[in-house]
Amino acid sequence: MIRLHHCVSARSFRPLWMLEELGAPYELVMLPFPPRLRAAPYLQDNPLGSVPLLVDGAVRMSESAAMLQYLCASHAPTPLAVSTEEEDFAAWLNFLYLGEATLTVPQTLVLRYSRFEPEERRQPQIVNDYTREFFSRLKALEPHFAGQEFLCAGRFTAADISVGYALMLAELTGLGNGLKPGAAAYWGRLKQRDAYSRALAAQHEAALAQGISPRPATDSGPFAP
Repeated sequence: MIRLHHCVSARSFRPLWMLEELGAPYELVMLPFPPRLRAAPYLQDNPLGSVPLLVDGAVRMSESAAMLQYLCASHAPTPLAVSTEEEDFAAWLNFLYLGEATLTVPQTLVLRYSRFEPEERRQPQIVNDYTREFFSRLKALEPHFAGQEFLCAGRFTAADISVGYALMLAELTGLGNGLKPGAAAYWGRLKQRDAYSRALAAQHEAALAQGISPRPATDSGPFAP
C-alpha cells in the first residue's frame, strides 16, 4: 500500500487529493510542520525533512508534481492522465509542473518571510515582490481559467490538481482575495469535487487520530532556520 507522509494542507495535499480521485488505498502519516524541525525521526525516512514523501514499495518520491505523474502511470489507464497520443499531452505536462514551479514557489517565499521567519528576520520587500510575482504569473493563465471548465484535454486531470493546489494555498494565505474572476470561478469548480472534500476530511481525521494539530501548515508560527 502507498504510504504518504503529509502536513495539513502542505504541498503533500496534491498526492493526497490525487489518491482520492483515483480511489486508491493509502496510508496517511501526519507530521507537524515543519517536519525537519519538529519531527526529528522523520529525517531517517527523508533526509530533506520535507513533505511530501511517497513510499510505494521500493519507490520513494519527494516532489509533489512528479508524484501526480507517477500515480497516473501506476494506475493507468485513468482519465486523470493525458496520453502521448492526445493533442494536449504537452500542455498537460506543462500545467502539471507549472502548478509547483511557477505558482507555488513564489507563495512559499511570501509565507516564509511574512510568517515563518522570526520577527527580526522577516523581509517585507520580499513579501511584496513575490506577491506581485505570483499575481503576475497567475494573470497569464486567466484566459485558460475563463475560457474552459478545466485546463486541458476537455476534462479534469492531474494538471488541475497541481494548479488547484496553488490556488488552495493562495486561499489559505489570504492571497485568494486577489484572484481574478476566471481563476476564482475555476477554483470554485475544483472545490466542488467529491475527492477534494474527501482529501480534506482524510487529513483532518488522520491529524486528530495521530495527535497532530488539524490547522493548516500555513497557520504555523515562526521557526528558527
